[in-house]
Amino acid sequence: MSFLYSIAIQITGLVLKGLAPFNEKLKKGVFGRHETFSILKENINNTDKTLWFHCASLGEYEQGLPVFKALRTHYKNHKIILSFFSPSGYEIRKNSPIADVVVYLPLDTKQNARTFLDIVNPELTVFIKYDIWPNILNELKQRGLRAILISAVFRKNQSYFKFYGSHLRNALFAFEYIFTQNENSQALLKTINYNNTSVSGDTRFDRVSSQLDLDNNLPFIETFKDNKLCIVAGSTWPEGEAFLTNFINTYQNLDVKFIIAPHNIKDTQIHHLKDNLQCKTVLFSEKENSNLKDAKVFIVNTIGILSKIYNYADIAYVGGALGNTGLHNTLEPAVFGIPIIIGNQYSKFPEAEAMISRGGMFSVSNQNAFNSCLNQLINNEVKRLQAGNKNSQYVKENMGAVIQILNYLRI
Repeated sequence: MSFLYSIAIQITGLVLKGLAPFNEKLKKGVFGRHETFSILKENINNTDKTLWFHCASLGEYEQGLPVFKALRTHYKNHKIILSFFSPSGYEIRKNSPIADVVVYLPLDTKQNARTFLDIVNPELTVFIKYDIWPNILNELKQRGLRAILISAVFRKNQSYFKFYGSHLRNALFAFEYIFTQNENSQALLKTINYNNTSVSGDTRFDRVSSQLDLDNNLPFIETFKDNKLCIVAGSTWPEGEAFLTNFINTYQNLDVKFIIAPHNIKDTQIHHLKDNLQCKTVLFSEKENSNLKDAKVFIVNTIGILSKIYNYADIAYVGGALGNTGLHNTLEPAVFGIPIIIGNQYSKFPEAEAMISRGGMFSVSNQNAFNSCLNQLINNEVKRLQAGNKNSQYVKENMGAVIQILNYLRI
């Protein structure tokens, strides 16, 4: 299996290079990985003590951030290396203040694993949730270097638990300890005789809870909202935006404000969304020269402020679960105690299942269901407030993962 895996990685590398000229995201990843070793050599000396944090993408970075911050504070004399596999994580967090060096993770060949660890030689490695790379992890284990996996989630149908998954399965044993999000994941690890585990929960609960301690004031959003009921649609994709525009155009007489923060903020996508709206709409980039109070829709064509914008929401819609892109972060709005609407593709997101079962989140699959759900929440204040309170309570009940991890590390 090791041989077949190595061939697959080599083929993947060739395919990515071949497709890169035709895809901007792939191009960034291929170029970024080409630069990884030179960046590391320029910034790390043989005498440096280091920690290494690895995230697949932006979501895993946000998930690990409270642990990263604690380690950054404790290990003041260490250099911290942060790696991403996906351009969507690297491009947004390449200047992260919690790291001294941010790079793309090189493709998981044996030679790349040796070269990477020859340079970095981390005293502690922290992987978030998944993104298990056997050659790198096995090299860590052979060198006797410490590694932990946090906020891990496993499912029975994954390769680790199949007869053909020995190569991936063995890689898990490079972690000296695995902190799982739930008991099912811990039970699955025990079926392969991995026993150094505990159910710590999801560090994202600690991450989003810390948002309440920050200054979430955005004066321009306050001006736009104008003390009216406000629906915030975060991380939207075209299928969800179609529902939103249809609703807004159909119910123009409702005295309600809408904020839409698309996942894709390319100009063509933003202007297509704006052109489909039959009411006064202002873009974030136009806000300085616009009368925000008179606008009904505010489109956020920038990144980095959505978590603050949720502070102004009375109802939230979170994108990703109407298509195949994956549900985006629903805990960000939940912490502010507001009801949430999502699509119907959420089976891999336990937090969504939990909030739906508790009555704080609502799943829709078509335009009529979306309209009906949103109208009920707009017109029924009691239902709206009760649902929101259930979500904030859910977040509070599930905090504490970070403390367990730091206690294990004796920090």
